[in-house]
Amino acid sequence: MKLYTIGFTKKTAETFFELLREHGIQRLVDIRVNPKGQLSGFAKQNDLPYFLNTLVDGCKYQHVPDLAPTKEILKNYREDKDWAIYTKRFDALMDERGFPGKLRKQAFSEEATCLLCSEETADHCHRRLVAERLASSWADVEIIHL
Repeated sequence: MKLYTIGFTKKTAETFFELLREHGIQRLVDIRVNPKGQLSGFAKQNDLPYFLNTLVDGCKYQHVPDLAPTKEILKNYREDKDWAIYTKRFDALMDERGFPGKLRKQAFSEEATCLLCSEETADHCHRRLVAERLASSWADVEIIHL
């Protein structure tokens, strides 16, 4: 099973939607804490379902806020820039919330799924942490960062 991730920052709308289309993404899972924020540009929660359906061949949109960090964890990371501490806090939060146990692998394997966050790259983004957590719990998961 392939599990994709993407961030929209520093991507044009054309690049963003073409990447999703080129990789056959059928479901975009939004794991942002604030998907309606003004900095989201073309990736605002209210606009994405229309854009995905129209530009990415009927791709579905799903927001899963339980896979997002808390505002406090995010605020602390923006202040101290300590990725190791952020990772520990985020992992503890995912344990507390029961993930990935609450997710069904079948739902991810039936449709080409992509995790969405805002960071340009996955290096210091929680979407990578979520993807790696899923891959360590589920067999045969290949992570592809777009």
